[in-house]
Amino acid sequence: MIGEVSLLTNDVIALANFYKTILQIDNGSNDPVHQFIITEGTALTIYNDGIHRAKHNSNIALAFTVDNVDAEYERLKNNQVEIIEPPTTRPWGARNMHFVDPDGNHIYFRSFPTRDQEFDV
Repeated sequence: MIGEVSLLTNDVIALANFYKTILQIDNGSNDPVHQFIITEGTALTIYNDGIHRAKHNSNIALAFTVDNVDAEYERLKNNQVEIIEPPTTRPWGARNMHFVDPDGNHIYFRSFPTRDQEFDV
């Protein structure tokens, strides 16, 4: 089991605030060096190890399962999140949307329809 995923950044507060907004989490922290965003299950942390990093992260993607990807799409658009791909139903049944964080990390929100649910294609 993976215990933690840590995103390394030059600006912990800005990146942590982004994740707090998209995940609707308030961790009560403004620590500029290290913040836990998700603490249960696999932890998500934001960390500055003192090394300056370029903002062109293209080798990582994070996926979060949400109840309704279409509702999240509207919420994130209203928060000026840079959307790469709006909600799209995949052949395997998931409905995904794709966006990036302020450091260029790729993020997916996804929903899995239940038998009682139908998504617009």
